[in-house]
Amino acid sequence: MDILSAATLLFLIMDPLGNLPIFLSILKHIDAKRRRIVLIREMLFALAILMLFLFAGQSIMDFLHVQPETLSISGGIILFIIAIKMIFPSAGSITGLAAGEEPFIVPLAIPLIAGPTVIATLLLLSSQNPTQLLELSAAVMIAWTGTSVILMFNGFFHKILGERGLKAVERLMGLLLVMISTQMFLDGIKSYVGM
Repeated sequence: MDILSAATLLFLIMDPLGNLPIFLSILKHIDAKRRRIVLIREMLFALAILMLFLFAGQSIMDFLHVQPETLSISGGIILFIIAIKMIFPSAGSITGLAAGEEPFIVPLAIPLIAGPTVIATLLLLSSQNPTQLLELSAAVMIAWTGTSVILMFNGFFHKILGERGLKAVERLMGLLLVMISTQMFLDGIKSYVGM
């Protein structure tokens, strides 16, 4: 997988536009200057976690005795479920924070940016391309930078797109993820069957 394809996949899974309303609701009680510091800190935590799983992915898979085909199939299923939730969102709070409480790692860094789907995808990519870890780390950086820019300028994107626009973009990203997840699932089946 080339850098741009991997970066696009990771960016779609990170879903910054879909997560924007959640970020806004979590950070709205925090002072504007402090809000930017918290956001930068959380994004750096997320980047560290993503890089850890990218470079330790093969060791983790070996330790757990998980085959790449298994990861491809399960990753495709998880991605499909996330994509369906993006297309058909349900109401409910996932923050678990008291009003005004400052987030620390959870829920902004994990699971909103470095969530289980992104981590599973990184494990899959690192196991399928063990000699391309530098290219994959560049892809992580591109996806992370794009996500960071959108989240840092959250007010601008929220004002331009509005609630309806954000929902429409999230559903479009969900549709793209459905196709990617189906391809991951089929690749895993094909590899397992030995076609």
